[in-house]
Amino acid sequence: MRVCERARAAKMAACALRRGLLSSVSKYNKKHTHRILSVADSTGCFEAFRPRFQCRTCGLPGAVQTRRFMSSRNRPEGKILETVGVFEAVKQHGKYETGQLFLHSVFGYRGIVLFPWHARLYDRDITPPMSDSKPEPPGAHGSKEVKGKTHTYYQVLIDTRDCPHISQRSQTEAVTFLANHDDSRALYAIPGLDYVSHEDILPYNSAEQVPIQHELFERFLMYNPAKSPPFTARDTLKAWQEKNHPWLELSDVHRETTENIRVTVIPFYMGMREAQNSHVYWWRYCIRLENMGNEVVQLRERHWRIFSLSGTLETVRGRGVVGREPVLSKEQPAFQYSSHVSLQAPSGHMWGTFRIERTDGSHFDVRIPPFSLESNKDDKAPPAGYTF
Repeated sequence: MRVCERARAAKMAACALRRGLLSSVSKYNKKHTHRILSVADSTGCFEAFRPRFQCRTCGLPGAVQTRRFMSSRNRPEGKILETVGVFEAVKQHGKYETGQLFLHSVFGYRGIVLFPWHARLYDRDITPPMSDSKPEPPGAHGSKEVKGKTHTYYQVLIDTRDCPHISQRSQTEAVTFLANHDDSRALYAIPGLDYVSHEDILPYNSAEQVPIQHELFERFLMYNPAKSPPFTARDTLKAWQEKNHPWLELSDVHRETTENIRVTVIPFYMGMREAQNSHVYWWRYCIRLENMGNEVVQLRERHWRIFSLSGTLETVRGRGVVGREPVLSKEQPAFQYSSHVSLQAPSGHMWGTFRIERTDGSHFDVRIPPFSLESNKDDKAPPAGYTF
């Protein structure tokens, strides 16, 4: 979606929800907010009365009033509408503060901001000057150097009530760490943590003192009605952030678009383990695929090239990703997943392609932007565990 379209979609969503339609978050879709009315009408969960005038911002009918009623005869199981809050203005400049409630504009879940990260975004769709650019790894496709631009991301908690409904992801997002014992391949995860780009935040406010359900919410945040937003960081959040900073930190983001399919990659260094008299370095990487066009396509294959500083070049081919072959359509344009890679060297590079199939059976390859695997924090021990 183009920037202007994303902005208009956000305004449409904000207008609709300001009029009392903050409902069924699992069904929320920033490009089809107006469909909430038709879904609700067909299920009999509420009636909407529509005056003739329209909102000047988005063109939808203004001042919509809702009247809720319950009907066990025609109300689908698990589809009860509920109000969760009121949208606030999207920030075009500046950053959101700790405690900001939001809806994810792509995946639709409720969340709350813990703290921001300032990453370097390397967007291969933008032709840069030669300064402040990243060179291509050996053997990577193309020869274009890419300029990095500072971009704000946020560490967030995901509301566990929405996790079962995030169908455009391979799993509920989690942050994984190396386990603190001798098994060099053992990992542990803290579920319901995510990294969200600034433009994916749709801020809202709520009168609830505990608006997000997550086991870490009350450990990390406290209600303070004198503040805006009314949730402030506890000392446990500050200590956890400081202790785990090297393995939580988001530093580089890589993005490239091929035939309207945009691939975004975020790598994270996880630490080093000793195994069989050698050092094994671990990274986690998060990948999002987004269909920026109107054509329905499906991911069929992956092809990875992994270069290690030790001089090895590995090729990995396979069906789909993480056991899935996701369909990317206008209704569900995005899919996101995380995976891991290990090298017996302190650094390396990864790049590759996804084989995409059109509805007529034809195929094309989508480039995965090259990204570095760096271990500049390996002088520190990985976190000891999930403790407070």
